[in-house]
Amino acid sequence: MNQKAQTYWNEFWQEKDTSAKVTAEQFGAEPDYLAQLVIEGTKTATCSGHIFYEIENEPLPEVGQYMIVLNSEDQPVAIIQTTEVTLTPMNQVSEEFAEAEGEGDKSYQYWWDAHESFFRSELEKAGKEFSEEMLLVCERFQLVDVKE
Repeated sequence: MNQKAQTYWNEFWQEKDTSAKVTAEQFGAEPDYLAQLVIEGTKTATCSGHIFYEIENEPLPEVGQYMIVLNSEDQPVAIIQTTEVTLTPMNQVSEEFAEAEGEGDKSYQYWWDAHESFFRSELEKAGKEFSEEMLLVCERFQLVDVKE
């Protein structure tokens, strides 16, 4: 977590329980666009390939965990809290979940095309193959603060 994100977190959290888990990250390939969707309340879900957690030896997200949403310049813009985490094969992600991601025209086809393209590119960089059955870490979240 960079210093600006840490300062934002400290200002937001102040006297509350400091043992809460928090990360600071950008969303996907278009962090400014996706961060704005979060702030507007249009984006209430996200997903990532389970394999990327394995490759990077990162723990899976947990219900109750916080995330500071960063823009493309790594500036904090909002805080969200994870409300649900499920592991789902990509080809079994529901239309409702795809719509909750809030991107593009909010259609399932848009979601599929954008995610397939992103995952293919990222998997290729890691020397891995894309599969429609790849396991996704699907998260739902709520917006808890917008940085002024």
